Amino acid sequence: MSTINDTEFLNSNDDENFVNQHIQNFEIRSAEIGKGTTIKRALPNRQKRMIGAWCFLDHAGPVTFSQGDGLDVGPHPHIGLQTFTWMLEGTMLHSDSIGTKNQLIQPKQVNLMTAGYGISHTEVAPDTETKMHAAQLWIALPDDKRNMAPQFDHYPELPITQQDGIEFTVLVGEFLKVHSPVAVHSDLLGVDLYAQHSAKTILKLNPKFEYGLMALEGAATVNGHTLNIQNMITLDVGLTEIELQIHAESRVLLLGGEPFESPILLWWNFVGRTQDEITKARDQWINEDERFGEISHYVGSRMKAPVLPDRMKASK
Repeated sequence: MSTINDTEFLNSNDDENFVNQHIQNFEIRSAEIGKGTTIKRALPNRQKRMIGAWCFLDHAGPVTFSQGDGLDVGPHPHIGLQTFTWMLEGTMLHSDSIGTKNQLIQPKQVNLMTAGYGISHTEVAPDTETKMHAAQLWIALPDDKRNMAPQFDHYPELPITQQDGIEFTVLVGEFLKVHSPVAVHSDLLGVDLYAQHSAKTILKLNPKFEYGLMALEGAATVNGHTLNIQNMITLDVGLTEIELQIHAESRVLLLGGEPFESPILLWWNFVGRTQDEITKARDQWINEDERFGEISHYVGSRMKAPVLPDRMKASK
């Protein structure tokens, strides 16, 4: 992680070379899940494991499918994280082991599930659904919250503001003096940017934050660097602003946060600190321990835990 002192930053704020030294640009991986649904996984990546507490980012779709052929993700466990779903097109039903049953998430809404000590859940497309476009993210819980009681929150409305012809939906944190109601446990930012027509703006940044930008639709440029659905751009701590040019009918996801307090182990659906912790959670899931509860109304099989690697490497 690049760091600078205050004097260096003040003397270099207008130097384009300085800004570009704090920018990384890397390709993201693609995979197919379900029946023809393509996901692009931006985090974790070899070049960048985390952005603040954001430790996982999948961009799913957009995809169109026949009725009854949507995603059907059976019961699976989580620990030590929050799952964050930002729906852009289509709908999904969420159920979990703490009593949430078939909570419908619609476009421009957020589902936030706090796993804490342990939870299991399902994600199922309604039988009548034919479309899906969403971003799903995970947020690593800080040390003092990672074993908290699990909970689930649905946010049907998020605040929206405008600047230079761009619509900003504030998903997490505060941006342009607008605050999101979504409850997280670290200093974080999440903003959806949409432009109906080509636009250019200056994004003000918190110099204590690292940032990432990913195109969910269309394309943009970040301080001259091309951003499209095949890559991600990240910014090191120390910057106070960046120039963004966004193409017509394009959508960009902006993430930010203070560098996370400690290394994490991210394996399967778990976020932990030690391999013993991950191993214990896996064994409890296999043995149907009460830690993860059950979802009795789901018709289908529980997800099977994969084989553990001999040694896991912490993300930071």
